[in-house]
Parts: sequence; C-alpha cells; structure tokens
Amino acid sequence: MGPLAGVRVLEFEAIGPGPFCGMMLADMGADVLLVDRTGESGLGLRSERGFDPMLRGRRSVTVDIKTPAGVAAALALVAKADALIEGFRPGVMERAGLGPDVLLARNPRLVVGRMTGWGQDGPLSARAGHDINYIALSGALHAIGRAGGPPLPPLNLVGDFGGGGMLLAFGIACALVEAQRSGKGQVVDAAMVEGASLLTTMFWGMQAARLWTDARGENILDSGAPWYDAYATSDGRHVAIGSIETKFYAELLARLGLAGEALPAQHDRAGWPRLRERFAAVFRTRTRDEWCQVFAGSDACFAPVLTFAEAAQHPHAVARGAHVTVGNVTQPAPAPRFSRTPGSVRGAPPERGAGGRDALVDWGYTGGEIDELAALGLGFRAD
Repeated sequence: MGPLAGVRVLEFEAIGPGPFCGMMLADMGADVLLVDRTGESGLGLRSERGFDPMLRGRRSVTVDIKTPAGVAAALALVAKADALIEGFRPGVMERAGLGPDVLLARNPRLVVGRMTGWGQDGPLSARAGHDINYIALSGALHAIGRAGGPPLPPLNLVGDFGGGGMLLAFGIACALVEAQRSGKGQVVDAAMVEGASLLTTMFWGMQAARLWTDARGENILDSGAPWYDAYATSDGRHVAIGSIETKFYAELLARLGLAGEALPAQHDRAGWPRLRERFAAVFRTRTRDEWCQVFAGSDACFAPVLTFAEAAQHPHAVARGAHVTVGNVTQPAPAPRFSRTPGSVRGAPPERGAGGRDALVDWGYTGGEIDELAALGLGFRAD
C-alpha cells in the first residue's frame, strides 16, 4: 500500500508544484484529499481533469474558503489530517482565517506544507513569478545554454518540480517523521528559488575549486566539452554522449572508429573545437538507431535522444514498468521503488467532489458529521 499508507493529507487546489507534491505523496500511499474550489477552476486550467496526471490518486471535496462556513468546513477537515499542502501567495491563508497558527491550534500535530516561489517572507515574497523567474534568481538559468547564446529555459523542471514540488514532498515527509517523535506539527516553508539553488550545490563547490566558470557553454557539463553533448545524426535525430571518465572516453573513440586517429587530448580545451567538429562529422554518417546498434552493450555513456512517446516504449523502461496508463494518458510510474511497500497509482484524477463522501467516511467522520459539513457548503459526490 506504499510507505505512506495511513497518512492523511489535505491538498488545497493549486497548479504545478503543489499538485506534483500531492501526486508524490499519493503515489507512496498517502490518502490525499483534494480541497477544490467550488465551480470551475479560476486557475486557467483545462476542465478535463483526466489530462492532468499530477492529480492522480486523489479524491475530492469542494469548498469556498472565502466564506465563514467554508472556513469552518476546512477546519473540520484539518482536525483529522496529518499534513496539509497549500500553494497560495503569502498571506492568503492567513486572511482567509486558515493561517498556520489557526491550523496548528486546531490540530497540534499537523504538518503545514507551504509552496511558494519566493518564500513566506523577504522583499519578493508577495510578488508574482513563474519557474523561469525563480531559476533566474537562483543562478541556475544563467548556467544553462550554449556558448555565445542566451540562457535556455530547461522546461519548468528545475523550479516548479525539482526545486518546488519534490522539495516540498521531502520536507513534509521529514516533518511527519519528526511529528511521530515529538507529537508536534510545524510549518514547512518550501520556496522554489531556494529549491532551485539547492539543486546547483555541486557547482558552487566546482567554482570554488576553479573547475567551473560563469562562461556559459564552456564547462564540462554545459555543452562546453565535446564529449558531453548531443549530436545530430543522418536522419535529423540526435544522440547524447557523456563520456567523462578516461576509460569511457576511450570506448567512445573506439566505437566511433577514431581510436587510432591523431586527435587532441580529451582535456585539452584548446582542442575541443576540433574534437567537436570531428565527432559531429562522424555522427552525421549514420542514423540515430544505427548508432544505437554500434554502441549496443557499450560503456561509452551513450544514449539516443528520445521523445516522451519513444521513452515509454524503450526496452529498459518497458522491462522496469517505468510508465503506466491511467485513463487514456500514458505517464511516468511512481518512483522511487520500494522492496516491501511499493507505491502505486490508486486512480485517475478526480472530477470536483468525486469520491469525497467515501473519503470522509474513511477519515472517520460519522454520517451526522458529514451532513454538518455538507450544510457548511462542503461539496462531494459519490462516484
């Protein structure tokens, strides 16, 4: 049932990193109850929830926390929760009457997970932003891109998901462990700008050791090194090589048929342009899939550059069951793997209020208490 089986989580409707955090917890067995807005979302999202895999594995209730009755209903849910996820701007929950002091007074063991871009305080805390802004301020965006070119946004993986939702999930899990010892909850303040910065930790050390510079596209991991880059093949596709270690680099040269050729040394930076030109010319002589055959069984650190659809069909992904289909959407399976209490996807994304009554029953509310919650405006439907 997953390592978090038995943990009850309230997740207030949000976008991006908040739902990703809730997905991670639900995949690991937590009973995540989505507290949706009443009516259609005001978040600019598609109404077809089946196309949002990040909402998988939940049940839903609806409530309007802008009303006193809605706040009372939300507090009644808080009383039986172990953790809460909210992704509003700082101050929104406080103004609604659902700030951490109120929540922890109602449930002293509650872990309050707060997801923002800039953090709960500081001069930028109230400002709007998106992934690209947070990673720009963290220094991460500056380092991503090719020499002579502008910074390139790495989708919204670094701020929203790696530095946001995944960081909050980790923080909530840590706080839940501590609450088991102390009997006390606490606030987890997860800021995407800090999470993105945390992901760059290795490069701070490399800079201090003078192994990394601020010159974009001129370092060993940012496309500067010709043996750590992607190359076009004859069919217009691409392959990726990461032959950092000496023995792997030697294998790369052997597979490319360049082992006996007079070439600059691997770490001769002055010779990198010549190496890149030579590698590019050789890779253009075959198709991507032909190169896969050439490098089959090799430790040259080679891989084809796959689309999402191709990635789901790759033999390694298929062998490990790395993707699942929920509804009509193929999507990544829960990770990481657990030997004794594996995670799983427990259901498709819920429509608003779907399964909410059953969730309340499972959380221990009596029929009379459920009727009282409904009278306060809590919406649900049994699906």
